[in-house]
Amino acid sequence: MEIYMQPFVIIALVGGLILLYIWGTYNRLVVLVNRIREAWSGIDVQLKRRTDLIPNLVQTVKGYAKHEKEVFENVTKARASLMKAENVKETERADNMLTGALKSLFAVAEAYPELKANSNFQALQQELSDTEDKIAYSRQFYNSNVLEYNNAIQVFPNNILASAFKFGSRDFFEATPGERETVKVSF
Repeated sequence: MEIYMQPFVIIALVGGLILLYIWGTYNRLVVLVNRIREAWSGIDVQLKRRTDLIPNLVQTVKGYAKHEKEVFENVTKARASLMKAENVKETERADNMLTGALKSLFAVAEAYPELKANSNFQALQQELSDTEDKIAYSRQFYNSNVLEYNNAIQVFPNNILASAFKFGSRDFFEATPGERETVKVSF
């Protein structure tokens, strides 16, 4: 009777180890997906903070530069696009559009020395600068989590399980060539 039990025990142990591996891998992938969601939420919060600052900034600049209507419209359109973005690629495009519009806005502000000296404008400018730093950190955190997740689903044998459970790769939040340039937000 002992001789017949040994193969059964070995098969049960191997089967148990395989089940533990599948369970552990699945749970790890779920944790990584949730980290990506959390990291994306961090980007979203900072982008929302920036979009909330922009109307105040525009109003402050408008008080000094009333004839710069096109610049204000571009900032407003870019802000609206960012608020409507629903995925990483749309957010990237809208964020790039807003960055360009803000560059134009600050270029306009450069022409008005009394605006640059305005304490409200300076405070808004500092808030925006701080927010840009937080956005950069949030992007880095998001991309680190995407890297870890994408690596986890692409290595063998995890790729078999990831495919079976429909875990797909995620997009990185990437800078465009224009965004790689330094944004000047202080005067």
